[in-house]
Amino acid sequence: MLPPGGGLLWLGLVLGSVCASVGSAAPGNSATDALNVLLIIVDDLRPSLGCYGDKLIRSPNMDQLASHSLLFQNAFAQQAVCAPSRVSLLTGRRPDTTRLYDFNSYWRAHSGNFSTIPQYFKENGYVTMSVGKVFHPGISSNHSDDSPYSWSVPPYHPSSEKYENTKTCRGPDGELHANLLCPVDVADVPEGTLPDKQSTEQAIRLLGKMKTSASPFFLAVGYHKPHIPFRYPKEFQKLYPLENITLAPDPQVPAGLPPVAYNPWMDIRRREDVQALNLSVPYGPIPADFQRKIRQSYFACVSYLDTQVGHLLSALDDLQLASSTIVALTSDHGWALGEHGEWAKYSNFDVTTRVPLVFYVPGRTAPLPAAGDKLFPYLDPFDSISESVEPGRQAGDLVELLSLFPTLAGLAGLRVPPRCPIPSFHVELCREGRNLLKHFQHSFSIKNLQILLLRKA
Repeated sequence: MLPPGGGLLWLGLVLGSVCASVGSAAPGNSATDALNVLLIIVDDLRPSLGCYGDKLIRSPNMDQLASHSLLFQNAFAQQAVCAPSRVSLLTGRRPDTTRLYDFNSYWRAHSGNFSTIPQYFKENGYVTMSVGKVFHPGISSNHSDDSPYSWSVPPYHPSSEKYENTKTCRGPDGELHANLLCPVDVADVPEGTLPDKQSTEQAIRLLGKMKTSASPFFLAVGYHKPHIPFRYPKEFQKLYPLENITLAPDPQVPAGLPPVAYNPWMDIRRREDVQALNLSVPYGPIPADFQRKIRQSYFACVSYLDTQVGHLLSALDDLQLASSTIVALTSDHGWALGEHGEWAKYSNFDVTTRVPLVFYVPGRTAPLPAAGDKLFPYLDPFDSISESVEPGRQAGDLVELLSLFPTLAGLAGLRVPPRCPIPSFHVELCREGRNLLKHFQHSFSIKNLQILLLRKA
């Protein structure tokens, strides 16, 4: 974790030395023409977004990103558990190869010394930086976010994240509780901020540092919300009045479901407000009025997250980096909101394994912005008169997060790592996912191509 205050000065000195040492970018690319990469990983975000057809959700900034991107409609995580999914997508290897199905081992020690996406970019001349929850913390990333292998500078974690599971939720009794539902007045919480706000601010500072760098950058930003507890600025509740919140369309546990296929959402049951419901184990059910409150808070967290993504993307415009930076946005897995009687992840239902996956590639998924143009102006989700934004090109193919590694490498102009042999425990650099570059061959219309050519003329 970077120290407050003086940490920025220290970071500037470290970045300066790193940029001087890495020299030129990847083979075949000069430091001036290599594309940067901004990878945004969201925690527990299902495709409940406007760009995925959800009419209730207010997500204007992520929808705007999608309008300039290639959006994959059927993208799936390898496992609906945080640590296994993150290690899998960041190494490009399946959990059967990383040998991580829970939170309790480090792949380099227990499986093989597998390269990661940021490590590969670092070894090819990029300054690699991590902000927030990218790798899962703990032993699954060696208590170091896989440093120093993956990152050029020490990863940043927001100081306020240590309060996420403490008693900071004011209940109807006026006392503080460790609740599932936790809308807060940000001014009243410890440090007067929230982790995702701090992560956005730090990421923007890093973008500013890298604007004048001679080397390209790979910046991964991991957001906490909408992971439980649903701790978010209380004003976002206003976007989702309870009278507008419906129950899940299929709220019953399927008849004859094998018990092994069901997860009893024990992480939710430990929260004080859920404990007070005295629910039966394993199947509940949760009372309908509380179900609506859970869904309301999840949606509010998504809109709060959207504002953070919006501020981050707007900074790309302000720093004139939008024409030289690939943006990829995804989630580690989905989350059940009452479907099949489930209220968590940990299962193999589509709602827990399907994720959003969008790629913005300047000049490929959208024309390069003209001088002074803004691709990502910040959009306020509370602005009721804001126009809906149509998604850009969409792909319906079934894809998986294993494809992030080869696809990001190919889009950045690096050599795509070879396919892994079977078994591949002895191979440091290979990938088990398919390269998705074929989907980017004709990503925007002939009309937009003509505009692009005129701008370059």
